[in-house]
Amino acid sequence: MITPKLPDNEAERLFAVKEYELLDTLPEKDFDNITTLTASICDVPISLVTLLDSDRNFLKSHFGVPFSESPRETSFCGHAILDETEIFIVEDARKDARFKDNPIVTEQGVVFYAGVRLMSPNGFPIGTLCVFDTKPRTLDIKQKNAMIALAYQVINLFEVRKNNEMLRDLQKEMKRKNEELKNFAGIVSHDMKMPLANMIITADILIAKYSDQLDERAHEYLSYLKQSSFTLSDYITGLLMHYESDNIAEKEYEEFEIQHLLEEIVDLLNINVNCDINFPPEDMKLSCNRVALEQIFLNLIGNSLKYNDKEKIKIDIDCEQKNTQYHFTITDNGIGIPQEKLGQIFNLFTIVGELDRNGNKGHGIGLSTVQKLIKKMGGEITVESEVGKGTTFRFFVFGRST
Repeated sequence: MITPKLPDNEAERLFAVKEYELLDTLPEKDFDNITTLTASICDVPISLVTLLDSDRNFLKSHFGVPFSESPRETSFCGHAILDETEIFIVEDARKDARFKDNPIVTEQGVVFYAGVRLMSPNGFPIGTLCVFDTKPRTLDIKQKNAMIALAYQVINLFEVRKNNEMLRDLQKEMKRKNEELKNFAGIVSHDMKMPLANMIITADILIAKYSDQLDERAHEYLSYLKQSSFTLSDYITGLLMHYESDNIAEKEYEEFEIQHLLEEIVDLLNINVNCDINFPPEDMKLSCNRVALEQIFLNLIGNSLKYNDKEKIKIDIDCEQKNTQYHFTITDNGIGIPQEKLGQIFNLFTIVGELDRNGNKGHGIGLSTVQKLIKKMGGEITVESEVGKGTTFRFFVFGRST
């Protein structure tokens, strides 16, 4: 018996093997299907998918044998990974100096071997797709081509599995960082809300108590300080809502009437301008995430009120059910959004650039939160707008038939 030599790049090859994190893993159906198919095509009793470790041959899939690893020094695969032909074949191991007194031959009765190297994308032979038989034989051209093609598919499965693991690790890391960011946002919002409230109250006290001692410029400064505090407070509230949207989207389904929901939203908005809000002509009972839908409408109707320069604001709301989808439309006669900005308005912190009805600038959080909630509910949102004439938002979410 001749023990297989180590490749010149053995350290790099072992690193490539371990990158797949497949050593000592349990059998998987995808690989077992390939060894079963290979054994059938080649008409042999044994077929394996192997990974050659530093001192053993690990069998990721083993058709026809009960064990999952063997010593590397006696493995046929140790020789196969050194052979640069498309398929390494030993027709009769009893007549081959490398194998004739190998325990696999003398004790287990193996005579025939054929193996195709499993080559990693960076060019390292990490194992084989191989077959064994207990009698001397060969493979025809169709069988050889089939083994080569199936070996390629094994590598594809290795890569898919590795990429899936990387994605899962990345998702875990992103979830961890998102939780840290949410916690940070919560702490910051709590720590900043009180000082901002104190600034607003202090500004009111100064104006009330020392109004006759302050000149026009001082009044402007205090008014600016108060308005800036309100703006920053709204920004913090919006940011916190954005990071809380995941929790909101996980709320249970509720049954409710759309007009009742919209009436509550109008009350919450405390509208003090000349405005007509037209509800859907027919009331409809919905069954979906009520809390999330309320946040969506609060933001969209709020924007229709704020970004409107007309003497009389007009907002039309419509609702339609299609199977388990609820489709909504909100149209206003506001200032509109430039065409070149329509593709950006749902991006976090993106600001269209227009001041609202009170001369304040938005913070670019609300519409991003709206889109996030809608996507969490399985839906999509689109927008159409014309500067000076108004904007229409269309979106749908999934619910249940009522």
